[in-house]
Amino acid sequence: MNEHENNGKRPGLGVIAGILLVAGLLGWGLWQASRPAPEPIQGQMEAQETDVAGKVTGRVAELKVREGERIEAGSLLLRLDAPEVAAKMAQARAAEEAAQAVARKAEHGARPQEVEMARMQWQRAQTAAELARTSFVRVDNLAREGLVARQKRDEAEANWKASRDAAAAARAQYDMARQGARTEDRDAAAAQARQVGGMVQEVEAARAETELRSPVAGEVAKVLARVGELLPQGVAALTVVDLQDQWVVLNVREDRLSRFAMGSEFDARLPALGEDARARFKVSYSAPLPDFATWRATRAGSGFDMRTFEVRARPLQPIEGARPGMSVLVD
Repeated sequence: MNEHENNGKRPGLGVIAGILLVAGLLGWGLWQASRPAPEPIQGQMEAQETDVAGKVTGRVAELKVREGERIEAGSLLLRLDAPEVAAKMAQARAAEEAAQAVARKAEHGARPQEVEMARMQWQRAQTAAELARTSFVRVDNLAREGLVARQKRDEAEANWKASRDAAAAARAQYDMARQGARTEDRDAAAAQARQVGGMVQEVEAARAETELRSPVAGEVAKVLARVGELLPQGVAALTVVDLQDQWVVLNVREDRLSRFAMGSEFDARLPALGEDARARFKVSYSAPLPDFATWRATRAGSGFDMRTFEVRARPLQPIEGARPGMSVLVD
C-alpha cells in the first residue's frame, strides 16, 4: 500500500517535458531580446540634374519659369538683353550686303554703258591707227624719192606703231568689258559672300542664345538667375531635374557587398511615401569610395579593414511620388 502511494506522487514525464519546453522558450526569447536589432542600410534617391547655362553674356531681362514648374524640352526659360549681339548682327548684315554686291558685279560683268564706252574707245583708237598707217605710207614713199628727211620717215613709222598698239589695247579692254570678270574673280567674290554669310549665321546663333531654352524635360529644381543680374557666359542660370530618371545611392561595407552584386535585385522601403511603400531595385553600378574615411576596422585578429562601396540601383518600375533626397531603407 505504501509503495503504491509513493508511485502516485512522482511527476509524470509529460510534466517534465513541459517544464523543459517552457524553459527553452524562455531562454530563446531572452537570447533573441539580447541580440542587437538588425541594422538597415540607408540610402537616398537621386535623379538626373541638368544645369542650363547660356553661351553668351547678357543681362537677365525676363524669367519665364519658377521653381517646381514642370517644363518640356525646348521650353523658354529666360531672356537675356545683349546689345553687343545686336551690334555684331548689324555689322554682319552690312558686310553680307557688300559681299553679295561684289559677287553680283563679278557675275553680271560690266554695265551696258561701260561696254559701249569701251567699244567707242576701241573704234577711236582703231581710226587713229589707220590714219597713222596712211601717213606713214605717204612719208615712206616721199623718203624713198628723197623729198623728206629720213628722220620724218622714222617719226611717222613710230607714230603708226604706237597707234596700232593703242588700238589693240583698246580692243582688249572692250573684249574684257564684254566678257565680264574672269572665272577666278567670280569664284573669289562668291567665296567671300559665302564667308560673310557664315559670319551672319554665327551671329544669328548667338542671338538665338539670348533666349535660353531647356534641353531636357523635367522639373525646375533651382532658379539661380535674377532679373536685372548680369549672367556671364557658361554660368548656370537654372537646374532642371528629370524625375523619370531616378536611382538610389547606397554606401555599403564590403562585408555586405555580396547582397548587392551587379545585376542583382532587392526590395527597399521609402518611409516618406508611407509605411507600406516599397519598391524593387536592380543594381546598375558599384565602385569603391575614395580611400579617406571609407575604411572600418573588423574584429581583432582578422587581419584586414573593410572598405565602403558606393552602390547605385534603379527601380524596376517608376515610383510614384519619389523625389531626390528621400530616404531608402534596405532591411
